[in-house]
Amino acid sequence: MRSSIPLGRIAGVQVGLNLSVLVIVVILVAGLALGRFPVVFPGYPPVVYLLAGLASAALFLASLLAHELAHAVTARRNGIEVERITLWLLGGVAELRGEPRSPGADLRIAVVGPGASLLAGLVFGLLAGLVATTGGAALLAGMFSYLAAVNVLLAIFNLIPAAPLDGGRVLRAALWARWGDRARAAIAAARAGRVFGYVLIALGFLQVVTGSGFEGLWLALIGLFLVNAASAEEQHARLGTALYGVRVADVMSGPPVAAHPDESVSSLIERVVMRQRLSTYPLVDENGAFVGLVTLNRIRRVSPERRPHTLLRDIACSPQDVPRASPEEALTDLLDRMGGCTDGRAVVLDPAGRLIGLITPTDISRVIQTAGLGAAGLYSGLRGADLVPAARPRDGRGGSDHDRL
Repeated sequence: MRSSIPLGRIAGVQVGLNLSVLVIVVILVAGLALGRFPVVFPGYPPVVYLLAGLASAALFLASLLAHELAHAVTARRNGIEVERITLWLLGGVAELRGEPRSPGADLRIAVVGPGASLLAGLVFGLLAGLVATTGGAALLAGMFSYLAAVNVLLAIFNLIPAAPLDGGRVLRAALWARWGDRARAAIAAARAGRVFGYVLIALGFLQVVTGSGFEGLWLALIGLFLVNAASAEEQHARLGTALYGVRVADVMSGPPVAAHPDESVSSLIERVVMRQRLSTYPLVDENGAFVGLVTLNRIRRVSPERRPHTLLRDIACSPQDVPRASPEEALTDLLDRMGGCTDGRAVVLDPAGRLIGLITPTDISRVIQTAGLGAAGLYSGLRGADLVPAARPRDGRGGSDHDRL
C-alpha cells in the first residue's frame, strides 16, 4: 500500500494515493453518474450526472483523508511518530512508527477517526438540508445526502470491535486497561478481527451464489483483507511478547566496517566486499560523523562500467532516512522504524552520536529464532528485566558474522 501519487504534506504528515484508489473512483463515478443519480434525480443532462459523480468521489476521498488525519494528528499528540497516510483500494491507512504507551492513548487514537467521519457526515447532512431549504438543485442536495450517509456508515463499520478496524483498537484498549497486558489484549482483538473477516468472506460468497455478484465479491475482498491484517497484527503482538525486555545493545553487531563517502564503489568492492563479504557499510566522514549507509543491494545496482566513477555518497541512503537507535532502546521500538531504503538495517549511536553498531535482518532473525530457548539460548528469560547476551562471534576484522552473506 505504498503511495504512488504524492500529495504533499498536510498537518506535517506526508500524504499520498496508491494507484488502487482509482478503482474506488471509477466505481463511485460509474455507480452514481450512471445509476443512482439518474434514477433518483431524473431530468439532468448526462454531463451533469458525470460532474456530480466526480465531485462525490473527490469529496468521499477527502472524507477518508480527514478520517486518517484525525488518527495521525492524535497519534503525534500522544508521542507517536507518523510515517505517512496512504489512500488505497479499501480506504486509508495511517502508518504509525510505534505503539501507544497507555490504554488511554490507544483509545484516543482509535476513536478520533470514526469521530471525524461522524463529523463529516453531520457537515454533509447540514449542507444537504441547507440546499433543500433554500430551493437549490435537488441533485446537489442528493449528493450531499449520499455523502452524509456514507460517512455515517463508514464510522459505524469502523467501530466494529475487530482489529484492524478502529473498533478493534477500542477493544484492545479496553482489554488492556482491564488485564494490564497489552500483548494479550492485542492478540484477543486480532482474533476477533480474523473471525469477523471470515464472516464477511462467507457472506460475500453467499451473495455471489444468490446473484449479487459484485457486492458479494467486494464484501469477500474486505473480509480477506481483514483476515490477513488481523493475522499480521497477532504475529506482531506475539513477536513483541517474545522480545519483551530485549535491548538494542543485546542484539546489535559491531563495531561495523565503515567506509568514507568519497570512496568509489569499485574501491569498496575490492577492499572489503570481496574479502569480508558483508552486506552493510555505514559511511563516516573524516570527523567520524555518520553520513549515510550503503547496502549490497545498492552496490549491485551500479553497472560495472560506472563503478570506478561512482562515489559511495552517490548511492547511499541519506542519514535522515536511516533508522537510528541508542544501545538501551527497546528492540521492539526500533522494529517499527526499520524499513525503507536501508533494506531493514539500522545504525546504533552512542550518546555522543558516534557509530558503535548495526542492526541487520540477520541479527533480528537470530534473536527471534532463539527467543524460546530460555537459558539454553541467547537470553536467559526474555521476560526478565536483566538480560545477558551470549557472546557474538566476530570475524577478527571488525565485522560481525551476523552481517555476512
